[in-house]
Amino acid sequence: MSNNASFTPPSLVLSTIGLSLATFMQVLDTTIANVALPTISGNLGVSSEQGTWVITSFAVSNAIALPLTGWLSRRFGEVKLFLWATILFVLASFLCGISTSMPELIGFRVLQGLVAGPLYPMTQTLLIAVYPPAKRGMALALLAMVTVVAPIAGPILGGWITDSYSWPWIFFINVPIGIFAVMVVRSQLKARPVETSRQPMDYVGLITLIIGVGALQIILDKGNDLDWFESNFIIIGAAISVIALAVFVIWEMTDKHPVVNLRLFAYRNFRIGTIVLVLGYAGFFGINLILPQWLQTQMGYTATWAGLAVAPIGILPVLMSPFVGKYAHKFDLRLLAGLAFLAIGLSCFMRAGFTNEVDFQHIALVQLFMGIGVALFFMPTLSILMSDLPPSQIADGAGLATFLRTLGGSFAASLTTWIWIRRADQHHAYLSESITTYDQPTRDALHALGGASTPAYAQLDQVLTSQAYMLSTVDYFTLLGWGFMGLMLIVWLAKPPFAAKAGPAASGH
Repeated sequence: MSNNASFTPPSLVLSTIGLSLATFMQVLDTTIANVALPTISGNLGVSSEQGTWVITSFAVSNAIALPLTGWLSRRFGEVKLFLWATILFVLASFLCGISTSMPELIGFRVLQGLVAGPLYPMTQTLLIAVYPPAKRGMALALLAMVTVVAPIAGPILGGWITDSYSWPWIFFINVPIGIFAVMVVRSQLKARPVETSRQPMDYVGLITLIIGVGALQIILDKGNDLDWFESNFIIIGAAISVIALAVFVIWEMTDKHPVVNLRLFAYRNFRIGTIVLVLGYAGFFGINLILPQWLQTQMGYTATWAGLAVAPIGILPVLMSPFVGKYAHKFDLRLLAGLAFLAIGLSCFMRAGFTNEVDFQHIALVQLFMGIGVALFFMPTLSILMSDLPPSQIADGAGLATFLRTLGGSFAASLTTWIWIRRADQHHAYLSESITTYDQPTRDALHALGGASTPAYAQLDQVLTSQAYMLSTVDYFTLLGWGFMGLMLIVWLAKPPFAAKAGPAASGH
């Protein structure tokens, strides 16, 4: 029987702060370097394309490490794994900050991504373990708040640090935060009994996982730049990924001690919960990717103002999360998740009504409204997918779900950008068909621009491009809105009860 009742309220508060800070630090680092890439590339003397490997290297190594969380936690213990992952993350962050060349920085970002892998799933596992059943919803709601706020704060904080100080400080800020998190978590959880097992390492599964996921992440990251399957690099990478992942799945389903326990999908709620988590997060990720791009490239917003326009999405999750956590158990979690998808879907339909004349206030208000859905999304979904897992499989489930959620974000980043650009090209071609000198509105427009001159045609093309991207944005958000309506139905396939079971980490403090 778990002894989480021995955790006093102050101890729970401190444990939550320490665990959440480490996760905030890790999630923040997935986006904080994005706006600093031009500065980093310039300072280290490389091209912008080479500079993107600062992002790719972290994403690839992080995705590889995530599914290993379950095996590592059984081998070393959950708290010890969390503490060492945080310590090594701090060290890797410091090494990133003192890098003097791009190869050095990429190497340390690989290390940073690898050791960051267990942080989020271990935070989720330990929060479930130390909180009593009636308060686990609160713990997951607070974790959801971190998950939402950190990636939004990343670009804003990264831009401010880069402009006000220098780019190494986007990594150095992790050092005091990480040290504090280690001290707090160790002081609160060090007395827990450690349950470990020496399972043999599944080397075939590990190697095929590294090759398959590594190749997949690289082609997802580089696909748009290389025009996808027009590039031999992408074709070869895709073939390697498909073969390696096929071998990986077959091997893991038959091995006695798999490095990633795919048998967890036999549990209905884990299966349904993971599907809606991955697809919902992919849609959420796509919104936060396309909206700032459209604002900056077509609406004339600076990076800072685009960030401020998107940022209101985090306001309501911060305010609502404590209440969602406290009262969620009084409702059917499928209803809360369904309302989340309804709110996010409606926000997409609102954006589908945007025009090139939409103002900052309107954009920010829609983001604020979407925050209702985001506040109701993570905690109920996480509770549903964990609800029918045995206590010993919580860490495996958390790692696998987070891994698939990360891959969902990667797919969303590539697929969303591809759809948006291709659809804009189609709209541009269609609009251009009606632009001829025989058309009176065209002649009037050219006359207003100074006559049928090259600059006038260039300005007219800019207008067409802006309209094409506006129409593409409308198409994208309409499609996404209907997708969220579909998720609102899928979540009802889960079966109650939805109380997550505490694992061995719940032993006394």
